[in-house]
Amino acid sequence: MADEQTRNVVILGSTGSIGTQALEVISTRRDQFRVVGLAAGGSDVALFAAQILEFQPQVVALSRATAGQDLQLALYAEAKKRGWNEGQVVLPRILLGPDAATELAAHPCDVVLNGITGAAGLRPTLATLQAGTTLALANKESLVIGGRLVTEAAAPGQIVAVDSEHSAFAQCLRSGRADEVRRLILTCSGGPFRGRKREELTQVTPEQALAHPSWNMGRVVTINSSTLMNKGLELLEAALLYDVDLDDITVVVHPGSIVHSMVEFHDGATIAQASPPDMKLPIALGLAWPRRVEGASAPNDWSSPVSWHFEPVDSQAFPAIELARRCGKLGGSAPAVFNAANEVCVDAFCDGRIGFLDIVDTVTAVVDEHVALAGQDGGHLSDEQMSVEAVLAVDDWARRRAAEVSGA
Repeated sequence: MADEQTRNVVILGSTGSIGTQALEVISTRRDQFRVVGLAAGGSDVALFAAQILEFQPQVVALSRATAGQDLQLALYAEAKKRGWNEGQVVLPRILLGPDAATELAAHPCDVVLNGITGAAGLRPTLATLQAGTTLALANKESLVIGGRLVTEAAAPGQIVAVDSEHSAFAQCLRSGRADEVRRLILTCSGGPFRGRKREELTQVTPEQALAHPSWNMGRVVTINSSTLMNKGLELLEAALLYDVDLDDITVVVHPGSIVHSMVEFHDGATIAQASPPDMKLPIALGLAWPRRVEGASAPNDWSSPVSWHFEPVDSQAFPAIELARRCGKLGGSAPAVFNAANEVCVDAFCDGRIGFLDIVDTVTAVVDEHVALAGQDGGHLSDEQMSVEAVLAVDDWARRRAAEVSGA
């Protein structure tokens, strides 16, 4: 497809933070993007109905099979709100059930934006790649848990990162050849608890952890940012996306969230991508790659004095990054266990069933047990032993063990 043509887009996770922002980007650029498919979990059927009527996709998907009738009723209710009569409502083809998003991911289009949260994004990611469609990937978990299953299924350049940090790497890497890269520098806001020692985190509440100083994100990603688990996942994602050794990725705290990441080249040059914290920029770039979308977000304001601050990560207070690095070096199923145990612990913390520090402590205990059980049920699998079924089985084991170990 020529760059100047309208791109047909499928958005998975359309009612979530990434999906809603992507639709905001598209809403004022109908000449550049056409929505042909939308997928949602089913927790906000009214919003999903409004999106469907606004963008008129050909096919929609709901993972909650019982929400099909609710969606039809919501569509008619939304049409009435807009002053339409029933005859004006053209229902799209509706896919229902846990495999609906995966089926939609294979729908003919130019770009699939995978904004699903968690391990549920793996099968849609693989379906997109198998269809030969460009994958704008915001679901870092599918790459983390799938590992080489995902990277080996992708053609060169088929995966375009949507995370702000990985989009920054892609932009910075345009400045030199792969063999000229010395290291990647992954920036981190530090979250709401930057500067606190471990003993100062014992009484942290979910409300405090959800108060991110820079970004407006969904619940899981925001809690992950407070523990720095999100940065651990991004470390693993960066190594896989850009084929860089884990020891050649350095994480630094940058509370201003203006420099989204950097690439250091072997001649001593460091190239940084800087812009205000706004996910619409990497989303727009993911949809239009390799083109830039004019006016996707506001640029930096250089009319007033500004300073950028960087500091090392306190790995004693926030051990999640080094745990992720360890899991990445183990490879195989270890990253999947890291991710799955964490998702269970985030839910348990938000529900008040475990403490803040218990999140990473429990994930560490489950990873340790998984490694010790190598060759047994629930034990570590090598890269060569991995398959989609094996990944999902390990994911299920880790979730159960995390609930048991934490007492949640």
